[in-house]
Amino acid sequence: MRPWGAVGAVLVVQAAVLTALSGRHGFHRDELYFVAAGKRPDWGYVDQPPITPILARISTGLFGETPSGLRIVAILLAMGTVVVAALIAREFGGGELFTAIATALSAYPLVVSHMLSTSTVDLFVWVVILLFAVKLLKSGDGRWWIPLGVAIAAGIANKWLVLLLVAALGVSVLIAGPRKVLATWWLAAGAGVCLLLSAPVLIWQWQHDFPLLTVAAGISADDGAENRVLFVPMQLIYLSPVLVPVWIAGLVRLWRSEEFRAVALAYPVLCVLTLITGGKPYYSVAMLVALVAAGAQPTLDWLRNHRRAVPFAAVAALIGVVISVVVSLPVLPLKALGPVLAMNKEQGEEIGWPELTASVSQVWQQIPPEQRATAVIFTRNYGQAGAIEEFGAAQGLPKPYSGHMSYADWGPPPDSMTGPVVLVGGVDNSSLLTGCRVVLAHDNGRGIDNDEQGTRISLCAGTTAPWNKIWPDLRRFY
Repeated sequence: MRPWGAVGAVLVVQAAVLTALSGRHGFHRDELYFVAAGKRPDWGYVDQPPITPILARISTGLFGETPSGLRIVAILLAMGTVVVAALIAREFGGGELFTAIATALSAYPLVVSHMLSTSTVDLFVWVVILLFAVKLLKSGDGRWWIPLGVAIAAGIANKWLVLLLVAALGVSVLIAGPRKVLATWWLAAGAGVCLLLSAPVLIWQWQHDFPLLTVAAGISADDGAENRVLFVPMQLIYLSPVLVPVWIAGLVRLWRSEEFRAVALAYPVLCVLTLITGGKPYYSVAMLVALVAAGAQPTLDWLRNHRRAVPFAAVAALIGVVISVVVSLPVLPLKALGPVLAMNKEQGEEIGWPELTASVSQVWQQIPPEQRATAVIFTRNYGQAGAIEEFGAAQGLPKPYSGHMSYADWGPPPDSMTGPVVLVGGVDNSSLLTGCRVVLAHDNGRGIDNDEQGTRISLCAGTTAPWNKIWPDLRRFY
């Protein structure tokens, strides 16, 4: 079988496995938020541009508002990531099949393949940018700046993290060359295309005082120290420890190549930028995928010359694949998830949302029927609000409200809603509500210790002022 026929077989297996597992757990909290945001189309949201919510709207519209229906677009993006990674390997001289298999079975790509998130889109867009950058550096043809501009604009329309990658590549080309790719009017043309396509997203952010920057600053302040401590260890884990020698071999290979030295340098530059900004360790994963593509052929050559090492490499690869699959995909029974959640909490965040809605319904039923027309459900975070919005109607619940992220922009309750308040998870300023008492602590009934397990649900008599007046004090950016 020729390399691309074998890559096609990898894609078929990848699609089959991801599809079979896509409905095993429920919606992730972020997916509930994306579904809600997709029903309120806009050029931007507090914590992200519009691409992922748009994809959520399209996927659920075509395939149904279920986890499986939503995740079809995530599976397609995952397959696209594998194809582009193999194309990068081809530009480096071979190893397409090795790269495809390694990408499809690596831990982080598997995590973001199972659910729709901004990271799912980012991983695909970033490897596309890297493919175009490699083509530009290899050919010296300035026309590649146009597709690069389009791809960067797509990244800006999904998450502004792409600017870290662009900065890393730009700095690396300036330092390591070939600088001739910068001395062309095609660069200005590509930048113009990027700005034109990004204009609606940038204008929306400007009109709303750039909330993305506020959210990013909050994340850095809250998690920056932890992110920096974990950064180096996670570089060894995000794909697989088994692949570390492969991407190191790719890094060395590219550094020794004059035409691709900038790609090698871009990885440490990106790492430094991420550490400075307190960003998440996973921001570098797309670069690691490209480095695996560069190291694929040298690894295969080494194995051919050291045949005695092949059985050991095969065993190590098998162990790595098993660990990646178990940690990343919902293949274990719920009662066995405890150790997995210590490494990948996202599986736990897909469990218990209908049960949380049922807990809210229990509290709602304690409101006298004659008061329910003016009563409000208010949640602390968008996951809780998204769950009630998704599952609440079947339990007789009204639409929820929240001050978290873009839910705050979707408006407060009318000031005529002067009745009791079902408070899910509490508020930062308790003086805004009166007569609150905790009715129950939510239990998902599955034995899963996720972020919502134990969430307190209170019943309050009302607010201390009209909703419109207290709404600014209820907004939360993170």
